[in-house]
Amino acid sequence: MSIFQLTDATVFPDPELAEDNGLLAVGGDLSVERLVTAYSKGIFPWYSEGEPPLWWFTDPRMVLFPEEFKVSRRLARTLRNTPFKTTFNQDFNQVIRSCAEIRTETGEGTWISEEMNKAYNEMHLAGFAHSVECWLEGKLAGGLYGVMLGQVFFGESMFTRISNGSKAALVALVAHLKQQDIAVIDCQMTTAHLMAFGAREIDGAAFRQLLQQHITLPIPIP
Repeated sequence: MSIFQLTDATVFPDPELAEDNGLLAVGGDLSVERLVTAYSKGIFPWYSEGEPPLWWFTDPRMVLFPEEFKVSRRLARTLRNTPFKTTFNQDFNQVIRSCAEIRTETGEGTWISEEMNKAYNEMHLAGFAHSVECWLEGKLAGGLYGVMLGQVFFGESMFTRISNGSKAALVALVAHLKQQDIAVIDCQMTTAHLMAFGAREIDGAAFRQLLQQHITLPIPIP
């Protein structure tokens, strides 16, 4: 199957046409309009620096329903006994930079290039991208960021500098999203770490149906 080449128009091919590994299209830019269009269809960018943008739709899809979120007794006890402070959208730029730096420092490599950093900061300024910060003694202990459209939160990346920092951020995020009546959290990739919190796989068709139910189109772009 050939990979679709995007043009200047902010349109995407049908996600059902993605390859088995999830790759759907290549090219285009990371404008707010294109990113919002992509996420509304369950498509996300993921590529290395020096490559053109690569666009993915993974099937099956790992999702977390807030009402199914699980916190182990051990973690709950640890969080009760650690004076973490969590905030929302207080330092988006530092959170996304830390997500990239941690992966680089541990030798994993990162897809969060300067181009991606700039694009998601613009998404944040437009009101679509959000961060959760976890602080301990005034220092950023961990955090995460993602995109929210309608009643769907698309998780992008998380980091921790102090043990359990990212977990505290995740617990705070889910509690906040429950208050906002968010229907589903998109986790994109399947990991044992997220499964331990109650995330599970659903097929691509079911995921697309969730997006249609909980994202009202068209989405106004500021």
